[in-house]
Amino acid sequence: MPDRVFLFDVDNTLLDNDSVQDELGRHLAQAYGEATRDRYWTIYKQLFAELGYADYLGALERYRLENLHDPKLLQMATWLVDYPFAERLYPGALAAVAHARTLGDISILSDGDAVFQPVKIAHSGLRAAFDDHVLIYVHKEQELADVERWLPAAHYVMIDDKPRILGAMKKAWGGRVTTVWVRQGHYAAEAGAWDGWPPPDREIAAIGDFVGLAFPGP
Repeated sequence: MPDRVFLFDVDNTLLDNDSVQDELGRHLAQAYGEATRDRYWTIYKQLFAELGYADYLGALERYRLENLHDPKLLQMATWLVDYPFAERLYPGALAAVAHARTLGDISILSDGDAVFQPVKIAHSGLRAAFDDHVLIYVHKEQELADVERWLPAAHYVMIDDKPRILGAMKKAWGGRVTTVWVRQGHYAAEAGAWDGWPPPDREIAAIGDFVGLAFPGP
């Protein structure tokens, strides 16, 4: 059992997912019209509320059922799958991963669907950077027993942009986890995001700042 495992979130922690969404919105409006863009985002939000994670291809499939006779819609899937995700890694993201590797074992711990999220992680270069150590759940904060099964360790370090996730993991693991809050993306900017949750152990303004953190032995 390793002494310590560093667990990295993906969206808005290592990869600027807000910018990906913005670019997708512009593409939908330019290629298919603003009505299509607005309807797609409505379905996306409905699906997010149902599932608890972003499902871009699932939203496209639901939108397609409303427009079965528009073959151009199928090109949206190609745009999503072929998106150059490596260009959306935050500055210093790979350096942060390399720094963590010098301190312990590393793995991605992400939420997401079973198709697009793995594609995003692979095409961004993150799967290779983590040597294929990737865990993806519907609600990762509810799957900590399974995380321990795959990645047993005396101590964990969770790096994430979402206060709710970090707080829930701190409540569950207590002193066995060090939570690192990366103040990036829209979740980190929400007012009152930490209300009711244990505060983070560490805070950094950007993932590139992670290389300046030291982690004494657990």
